[in-house]
Amino acid sequence: MQTDTLTAAILSVAAFALPAHADTAYPLELNNCGVDLTFEKAPESVVSVGQAATEILYSLGLGSKVAGTAVWFTSVLPEFANLNAGVVRLADNDPSFETVVAKRPEMVTVQYEWHIGPQGIVATREQFTDVGIPTYVLPADCWQKANTTGSDGTRSALFEMESVHAGVTELSQIFNVPEKGAALVADLKAREAAAIEKSTALDLADASAVFWFSSAEMDIDPYVAGAKGAPGYMMQKLGLRNVVQSDEEWPTVSWESIARANPSIIVLARMERRRFPADDVVKKLEFLKSDPVASQMDAVKNDRIVIIDGHSMDPSIRNVDALEALAEALQAFDLK
Repeated sequence: MQTDTLTAAILSVAAFALPAHADTAYPLELNNCGVDLTFEKAPESVVSVGQAATEILYSLGLGSKVAGTAVWFTSVLPEFANLNAGVVRLADNDPSFETVVAKRPEMVTVQYEWHIGPQGIVATREQFTDVGIPTYVLPADCWQKANTTGSDGTRSALFEMESVHAGVTELSQIFNVPEKGAALVADLKAREAAAIEKSTALDLADASAVFWFSSAEMDIDPYVAGAKGAPGYMMQKLGLRNVVQSDEEWPTVSWESIARANPSIIVLARMERRRFPADDVVKKLEFLKSDPVASQMDAVKNDRIVIIDGHSMDPSIRNVDALEALAEALQAFDLK
């Protein structure tokens, strides 16, 4: 698994280095998360299982090719609201294999391997291959990362934004819109650099943070960001120390442990999804203010709480939105 992952990462970087102005030369061959893919032409239709993949397709001007979507955390990016309203939503959460196949797509894009992967809960990639449908997994979900059934996975190295850029670039090549891919990556890089510069100017000394995504129940250990996922990357770039050191993507950690670490700021996920009670950011805030342990943290007492889009906590083009929002919030806090 690790060898396949590293090979996929290397090939993704190689693909990213192709001239931005060159049209795709078919057949296009890619190694995607350990699976060899060959495209004889640009797919005419695609089903997207994962909001991150969907929003990349929309950002590349490929909305007319999207025959269906699934797995949503928040509302679509505002600029795509009208477009998305005309696209069939197969499921808010996990679609069935039959529902996806029924749309007869020429390709399926995938955000998480635990949906469609070696042990996918929707199906394996081989099952789609057997019915003539290639699947493309966003590289960020397998880039130096091992995934298992029912798990968000464990990373062997810190998340890199290059893995998101690689997904944008490869999808733009698959659909023969490489110039749009290059433009999107350039914009993401410029915005990220500006956000990091804004935070670096604050010269934070020993500021720390915890990212709370959700909780299966309000009174049990929360799902918080591990050390090596996208939030860990954001914290490192912005000069914040993650109080959670697990390599798991979203480990559960007790509030007693978090309170002992006493993070300088708490970052909360806001989302429309309602799979768990703590998906509701209002309930998160109520908990922090009322819980006898959590309420004693300095970040709660001093209202150093930042609310960001939940989807931006997972690898996606929205990671830059989160960096910008956090850099802006840090300017308002006295953390020196």
